[in-house]
Amino acid sequence: MVSAQYRRGQRGFSLIELMVVVTIIGILAGVAVVNVRNMRRKATETALKDNLHTMRTAIDNFYADKQRFPSDLNELVPNYMRRVPKDPITEQEDWELIMETPDPDAPENLDAEGNPVAPGVFDVKSNATGKTLDNVAYSEL
Repeated sequence: MVSAQYRRGQRGFSLIELMVVVTIIGILAGVAVVNVRNMRRKATETALKDNLHTMRTAIDNFYADKQRFPSDLNELVPNYMRRVPKDPITEQEDWELIMETPDPDAPENLDAEGNPVAPGVFDVKSNATGKTLDNVAYSEL
């Protein structure tokens, strides 16, 4: 009879054991919430880097084909890009265009008629304000 009562008293968990388990679950949930919150921002930053890489590659391919830079990003559509992407941070097509001004005295910067080549888009950057999770300004990507 004593052994049956002893076993009955040993069933279940003590209050301290339950508190330890709930505390561990709370800590893990807190860590997971922080990681999930940063994942969205990391995804938009990755999309921004990919868009910049795609546009820069299209500009380089345009230059390789035509020996001049495009006058604007729309000149790259549809042969080099399907469309000009939106900046995922600002959600607009408000890219900062870095224009290359050719030296008019250099012979390689003259067209077939001997006229100076018009300036073109040499590089593209984001107009978004702020910094990435790596503490780099969006405009420096």
